[in-house]
Amino acid sequence: MHGLTSASLFFIDRLMTPGSEIRFVHKHMGLVPGWGGAARLVRIVGSGAALRLLSGAAGVDPEKALRLGLAEETLSSSDETGALEEARAWLSQYTEGPASVIRAVKEVVTAGRELPVETALRTEKDIFGTVWGGPANLQALVRRPKHK
Repeated sequence: MHGLTSASLFFIDRLMTPGSEIRFVHKHMGLVPGWGGAARLVRIVGSGAALRLLSGAAGVDPEKALRLGLAEETLSSSDETGALEEARAWLSQYTEGPASVIRAVKEVVTAGRELPVETALRTEKDIFGTVWGGPANLQALVRRPKHK
């Protein structure tokens, strides 16, 4: 795993539906986020926005969530079945393909985010070596895809 925790390899895409809202109500409950929620929020939106979100407990609509980077996209459907299907279709663009390559992509991005630059560069080189000449790489060479 190249010094990365397995938990750090999971990326959560944040999608919203029309009319939905995100609200951090911890302070109203006499709490702060636990289990890393505040630290992750700071990484996503920055310390100033995280402070405003956590201390203000104001609702964030999809438009503002997109501006802050708190949401990746707003789905068009607001009914549960339609939104779930739309979310699956949206997510498939990132999950379709060889599992070994998707895992390697996640590992190099996580290394770039969490490790010192020199370590991240070595990690990327090591991970590249695990996919170079592998089944997915060889199949792609046979297909001779054009790069776009």
